[in-house]
Amino acid sequence: MGVVAKVIYIDSAGREYAVDAAVGDTVMGTAVKNGVPGIVAECGGNCSCATCHVWVAGEFASAVGPPGDMEEDLLDMGVSERRDTSRLSCQIRVTEALDGLTVEIPPEQP
Repeated sequence: MGVVAKVIYIDSAGREYAVDAAVGDTVMGTAVKNGVPGIVAECGGNCSCATCHVWVAGEFASAVGPPGDMEEDLLDMGVSERRDTSRLSCQIRVTEALDGLTVEIPPEQP
């Protein structure tokens, strides 16, 4: 599998799903591959639907970085509860620096 980083997904009921993600994969793709519930990913990672919305844990916000312009538009229009750390998981590439990344999955996706 190559270099991996742990990504922890927390669903709306508080259940944790800790999975190994290949460096270079997206947080969304990793969730889908590992059957993490709540990441709908309707557009398959093309940044066009906002059904992979997550809230990044505060301690990882700067490492993940801010959303791009297109992602920003989707977050503004397409998510039920936007937070300061809202991101589309299809736009977060896994790096070694993100080992232990924790994201919360909202109870509803658009």
